[in-house]
Amino acid sequence: MAILVKPLTSTQVDKAKPKDKEYVLNDGQGLRLRILPNGKKTWLFNYKNLITGKRTNLKIGDYPSVKLADARAKRELYLEYLSQGKDPQVVLKQEATQYVAESANTFKSIASKWIEVKASSVTDDYAQDAWRSLELHLFPLLGNTPIHALTPQDIIHALKPIEAKGKFETIRRLCQRTNEIMVYAVNTGVIPTNQLANIKSAFQAPKKKHMATLPPERLGELVQRIYNASITLTTRNLLLWQLHTMTRPTEAAGARWEEIDFENNVWIIPASRMKKNLEHRIPLTEQSLAVLERMKAISGHCIYIFPSDRDRTKHTNSQTANMALKRMGYGGVLVAHGLRALASTTLNEKGFASDLIESALAHLDKNEVRRAYNRTDYLTRRREMMTWWSNHINYMITKEMNK
Repeated sequence: MAILVKPLTSTQVDKAKPKDKEYVLNDGQGLRLRILPNGKKTWLFNYKNLITGKRTNLKIGDYPSVKLADARAKRELYLEYLSQGKDPQVVLKQEATQYVAESANTFKSIASKWIEVKASSVTDDYAQDAWRSLELHLFPLLGNTPIHALTPQDIIHALKPIEAKGKFETIRRLCQRTNEIMVYAVNTGVIPTNQLANIKSAFQAPKKKHMATLPPERLGELVQRIYNASITLTTRNLLLWQLHTMTRPTEAAGARWEEIDFENNVWIIPASRMKKNLEHRIPLTEQSLAVLERMKAISGHCIYIFPSDRDRTKHTNSQTANMALKRMGYGGVLVAHGLRALASTTLNEKGFASDLIESALAHLDKNEVRRAYNRTDYLTRRREMMTWWSNHINYMITKEMNK
């Protein structure tokens, strides 16, 4: 017959005095209060090991930090584990291990692993920009948060200041990058689901804006200003290089001498520097080659064609062209990326085939067969178009000068 144990009272627990030897007070169903000679009181759960059959103690906590009611709640939990055939100590160790793992998998630590993978499919500038945006806007508040604990409310709270400034494009990009990090975490088994999949719907969508550019008839004026502007020779040549080659600011600023095939007069931009991660070949016209000839005296011994003034081992900043255009009076009217739009508009108006123009701009054709064809046969036809474009630039500057 089981021995009935009278449950303890809070007064008994509080008034229990130490003795010369350790002793225990029983509350029943395995819950005990151990009192040491030094007066320390500890709650224990005494139970029979499911495998060995031996009785063992599991520490619950010290009194008074753990009250009688709290200790009883723990006992009920452990009894439930036993009824399910689970050893309470094993369960607690598993939970502790899981907690440590989840605590180590912070938003920032997972993001750092994500960016390593992401960097293999985007340009260095894009990867750096993505990481800087996270460091600036999300890591200060959420970097140390375990990724499994991130909630939509956390992201919304962090992005509210940006929303207040009306920077909806920044919010769009941050939501996109956050979602990609969460998808990476799901795919690598860190979290079971992505709770932030639809976070962008909590914010106003940015209004699509076209890059600021000039109408074709102002091309001569633009080139004349480039030649007469108070800017460095490197910046002047960078602007002309970007204009003649129809490339993006980051592609132009990061151009390397080793990318130039002088034998065939082709600039070969490796896939690692392209937005779509595909190698891009650009036929070089007489005017483009003249830019390179001028730059040889400045940077012929460097890695980059357009080196930074402060550190010749690095290329000039991709924003250099934008800053120059602002100083030339084109602030809010024309951006460096808009030079591509100016070329595209002009070539379309002159009747050049749209697929040739798109290929020259390195816009990815959705048709894989046609895309493969474009990268081979189109080079000859694109050279003709690029030659016309460079000659047209010269024509427009001459026309402007004769006004």
